[in-house]
Amino acid sequence: MGPGRHCVAFLVYDGVTLLDVAGPAEVFVEANRFGADYGVRLMSPTGDDVVSNLGFRVAVDGAVSSEPAVGTYLVAGSGLFPRTSVPRDLASAARVPAAGAGRVGSICTGAFVLAAAGLLDGKRATTHWQVAHELASRCPTCTVEPDAIYVRDGTTYTSAGVTAGIDLALALVEEDHGADVARDVARALVVYMQRAGGQSQFSAPLQGPPPRTPALRKVTDLVTADPGGSHSLGDLARHLGVSTRHLTRLFHDELAITPARYVESIRFDVARAALDQGHTATEAAARAGFPSYESMRRVFARRLCMSPTAYQRRFGTTRRTPTS
Repeated sequence: MGPGRHCVAFLVYDGVTLLDVAGPAEVFVEANRFGADYGVRLMSPTGDDVVSNLGFRVAVDGAVSSEPAVGTYLVAGSGLFPRTSVPRDLASAARVPAAGAGRVGSICTGAFVLAAAGLLDGKRATTHWQVAHELASRCPTCTVEPDAIYVRDGTTYTSAGVTAGIDLALALVEEDHGADVARDVARALVVYMQRAGGQSQFSAPLQGPPPRTPALRKVTDLVTADPGGSHSLGDLARHLGVSTRHLTRLFHDELAITPARYVESIRFDVARAALDQGHTATEAAARAGFPSYESMRRVFARRLCMSPTAYQRRFGTTRRTPTS
């Protein structure tokens, strides 16, 4: 590694998700074409080559203990986590170079490795939306932001699922070399420099475990079965024969949400599914029980930072519209 070069080191291990490494690494290497000077190195806990999630053997440059201090230290993710706990030796390997790195980060479920190493204690972080709740459970002192594409807390960076590692790498390039270089890299790789919205636009409908309280289950079942029905706070309370204050407390204590926001969430999920199926925005609003298209548009803007029609264009199909 030449003098003045910014070393970007990736921690890899058996089962590592190859795209978690290749995507961000491509950003740094591409940035060198526009004036940056990054050197990319791969490290494994023992210095042995590893086998990726695709079965490809990945050659590494050395063991973590043999590497000098690095500028940026990134831990790639794996489908192994959080299905299994992070092995102690991997957590220890993550901790060694982090101590001397200028900044530390993770891609996707690499956040579980950072958490196991104690590197997310007391910090804000994110990971793939599907496992954000598990990260919060394993690292209770960490504030997990499940909708973020990436999160910076001081010199610690975490990113969401797989391709969000590219978003994170672009942000790091911009931090080092400015927006113009990062923009050139994004254009060269044909990716957004900053994508609109958060992880919510990619997530499946919000269908968690049923509430424990029988009364609350009655309400959630009613709303799910008929999202277009009359579900004001008063109507729901009368349906159960309880006070509005008691019903609000039930939702707060068990689901950490207000009744109105719960109804909105169900309607949002139904509308999004209708758009995915090819219905027009007006049809989707009617199917979901929104009073009007405008009310649905406001919910999409707040949750996804885009309109229903923009969402449908982005996720409705991979087929390009023919040009004349």
